[in-house]
Amino acid sequence: MEFRRKRRSSVEIGLIPMIDVLLVLLFFFMVATTFRHHSELKINLPEAAGSEAAQDNQVLNLFIDANGAYSLTGSDGKALALANPNLDGLKAALAQQSAAARQLPLIINADGKAQHQAVVSALDAANQLGFHHLSFAINPPERP
Repeated sequence: MEFRRKRRSSVEIGLIPMIDVLLVLLFFFMVATTFRHHSELKINLPEAAGSEAAQDNQVLNLFIDANGAYSLTGSDGKALALANPNLDGLKAALAQQSAAARQLPLIINADGKAQHQAVVSALDAANQLGFHHLSFAINPPERP
């Protein structure tokens, strides 16, 4: 009996079939992929234009400095004395003005370094006292 070992053929990885399979997969994913356009949100931003009430000085101006202290200027242009420059003093001064000037616009002039919480607290106090015409003062755009 003669036992011969069979000669094994060498194992090779065929690159041509692998490239064919990869090209088929690439083609499948290119066709199957849906190209979506992300929806764009169009926002109409307000423009800074002076209103008649602001030009006639018939507004209440609320100033918030960088430390969060409040000060108020009445419709006559004179500074109103706040008992203390914190939120309680602001509520008291706004309550005093709300009897006669609740329909007047309240313009909030906040320092750029003022805390967000101070501005939100002032908005909340004005809303609680019945001021509904609120606006923010802005710096006019620089012209070239």
